[in-house]
Amino acid sequence: MKSLIPVTVAAATLPTFALAQDAAVPSSAEMIWIMNTLLFLIGGFLVFFMAAGFAMLEGGLVRSKNVTMQMTKNVALFSLATIAYWAFGYNLMYPLGTWSVEGVLSGVFGTGVLEAVGIDLASADDGEYASTGSDFFFQLMFCAATASIVSGALAERIKLWPFLIFVIILTGIIYPLQASWKWGGGFLDEMGFLDFAGSTVVHSVGGWAALAGALILGPRIGKYKGGRVNPMPGSNLALATLGMFILWLGWFGFNGGSQLAMGTVGDIADVSRIFANTNAAAAGGVIAALVLTQLLYKKPDLTMILNGALAGLVSITAEPLTPSLGMATLIGGVGGVIVVFAVPFLDKLKIDDVVGAIPVHLFAGIWGTIAVVLTNGDASLGTQLYSIIVVGVFTFVVSGAVWFILKATMGIRVSEEAEIMGLDMAELGMEAYPEFTRG
Repeated sequence: MKSLIPVTVAAATLPTFALAQDAAVPSSAEMIWIMNTLLFLIGGFLVFFMAAGFAMLEGGLVRSKNVTMQMTKNVALFSLATIAYWAFGYNLMYPLGTWSVEGVLSGVFGTGVLEAVGIDLASADDGEYASTGSDFFFQLMFCAATASIVSGALAERIKLWPFLIFVIILTGIIYPLQASWKWGGGFLDEMGFLDFAGSTVVHSVGGWAALAGALILGPRIGKYKGGRVNPMPGSNLALATLGMFILWLGWFGFNGGSQLAMGTVGDIADVSRIFANTNAAAAGGVIAALVLTQLLYKKPDLTMILNGALAGLVSITAEPLTPSLGMATLIGGVGGVIVVFAVPFLDKLKIDDVVGAIPVHLFAGIWGTIAVVLTNGDASLGTQLYSIIVVGVFTFVVSGAVWFILKATMGIRVSEEAEIMGLDMAELGMEAYPEFTRG
């Protein structure tokens, strides 16, 4: 219980604190470097949490008999992406001006190397930027997210090991190579292509890779039968909703960290602006999907609403800084509309995307990249479109070739019996919900 009796303390008994004469006070340059590094670390672990979001979203949207497989794929793909990006992806993505083919192919090959233990600013790799460790960690998270996009689209009928081999190639070669054309100072960057946090560089790349895989893999058994689309409801919409909210949270690190600087008043003000716009775009995507599904189907569709939020986030990722809050909401809202129409459009083409990854990450990613011209005066529509095409053709063709080779050599699709049984038991021998399937 708090005492009501006033207490006085002699001034002499109060502790005094003083900086030791030999204490090192960071210089302004050191503080900028420290704050930039801190931004990458905070942004990086937020984006890492998106791995949990992808896992929960996919686990909720696949059928019960395939949940364990999705969890396995998500844990494995993140770990393999970590190794592949360290082994050759990081240096392939960031040639630091050293090109074997100017602006196209890095001239720096080999594993990523961190700075020495206990460095000072003078011995840092880049004293005007941030620590190499924080940069590697932050960029790795984006790379792994690209593979997560593919996982959900091809769920319920793809073999585990061919998928994981594709992940190694995607995260070690395909993703970092095309990312070097923009973020590594390559030819698209020199042309003036603008993609702040990766509507094209990350999201559409995952979408193109998923589309190539879906076309070669084919739809699930019974999805398109008798001239109609047969719904295959997911196992747990509560889990899927949790996954969406985790992704929404992680996106603040995804976009906010892509400011790449936090050492000045202007930088941190811009980070806060990015947070607000990112949130507004997600909200716009939700409301658009909510209202549109009510109008079209007479009832709101939660799966569309979840993907509407994600499409709004993808849409704002190419330029989360320059829009106003109203414009950010509108950009995200268009993403939500795209999802509602794109999902049935893919079904008409008999392209089976289990979680809606292609509409969310590819279609909304293209829209978001184009939408940059609405608020950023430095953007050129021609350059944006050209870059979308270049990245799209490269990713789709190379991914398709890899999928085709995997199909021809080891097969990428499980047997009909295994698919009907479920990949949890057929491929892994364990179930996510055993008490619901056995007496």
